[in-house]
Amino acid sequence: MPSPCASPASAALPSTSEAPPSTTRHASPPAPPGRNSPPPARAGTDGRTPPASRAARSGILLVLATALAPTVWGSTYLVTTEFLPPDRPLLTALLRALPAGLLLVAVTRALPRNDWWWRAAVLGGLNIGMFFPLLFLSAYRLPGGVAAVLGAVQPLIVAGLTRAALREGVPVHRLLTGVAAAAGVSLVVLRAEAALDLLGVAAGLVAASGMAAGIVLTRAWGRPEGVGDLALTGWQLTAGGLMIAPVAFTLEGPPPSMDAAAAGGYLWLGLVGTATAYTLWFRGIARLPALQVSLLGALSPLTAALLGWAVLGQSLTPLQLGGFTLALAATTLGQLPPPRTARAGRTSRTATSKASGPTAAAPGPSHRGRRGDGQIPT
Repeated sequence: MPSPCASPASAALPSTSEAPPSTTRHASPPAPPGRNSPPPARAGTDGRTPPASRAARSGILLVLATALAPTVWGSTYLVTTEFLPPDRPLLTALLRALPAGLLLVAVTRALPRNDWWWRAAVLGGLNIGMFFPLLFLSAYRLPGGVAAVLGAVQPLIVAGLTRAALREGVPVHRLLTGVAAAAGVSLVVLRAEAALDLLGVAAGLVAASGMAAGIVLTRAWGRPEGVGDLALTGWQLTAGGLMIAPVAFTLEGPPPSMDAAAAGGYLWLGLVGTATAYTLWFRGIARLPALQVSLLGALSPLTAALLGWAVLGQSLTPLQLGGFTLALAATTLGQLPPPRTARAGRTSRTATSKASGPTAAAPGPSHRGRRGDGQIPT
């Protein structure tokens, strides 16, 4: 330890045992990276995932979660034909909707307020109360393939309603993929001997139109502040189930006795095929473009055909396999952003990466472009 009264000259001399840090000495250049040196960080990165990458990843996860809903709905035909009592479509619709809706309302302990009483009733009627009975009526009066094709045109109805009601642009590539998906589904499920029934066709088109309107209104109205996905789904399922109940009891009478298989089938349809699936579906509608979500509906008949082949031993012809591939590819392409948006996103990420790199200089007079407008040339 130096003496407090040491002279300036002696204090300036460095000690051989301890050298004080110098404030005027410049840092030596870093040594070149050796074999064991860590690789240099990329320009514009600090070891963390860029916000654009995190947003893209969360968007993909949202689409996959939403796609689970129509995939689960594709099991309805198998469960209905193999486990449930025959010729009770309204009872099946009622037991799918009302118990699941009441369960979600009880779990969330949230009730509609103000305008959301009638909005929940309208959405529940379009998405559940009207859709379920008309869907079953169409399925009973038409061959399954015809009913599936009528449902597959729903994205085209959504596109028209989106343009008219929401004043949103409709990407051309999603319109084309919607047409291609409907064509692919028709190749999978249609048969040459399929007969048309006017009442069944009308019921199928009204069901598809009603759910399309429900998708667009769900997107337009959003949700009340502080209300989550489970509560909003519970309101719609309860409202729709209450609409179905009087029709079901009037036309079909009281429920029949059920065995363990039927009880398990209703539990699957209620808890998984309705409560869980519709929560994921409405969550996707609230966060994704309406047309993009409706394109995922093609997964339902495709899943039904796949389960029929894997579980029921139904055969698939080469033409059906071609239609399956076409519909699946069109549905996948329909989830991609429009080309112009994708190019803009890549340009923005490139500019951000350049601007945040270690060699990026602050804009100043010496960095102005030749145009003289003060912008950094790219």
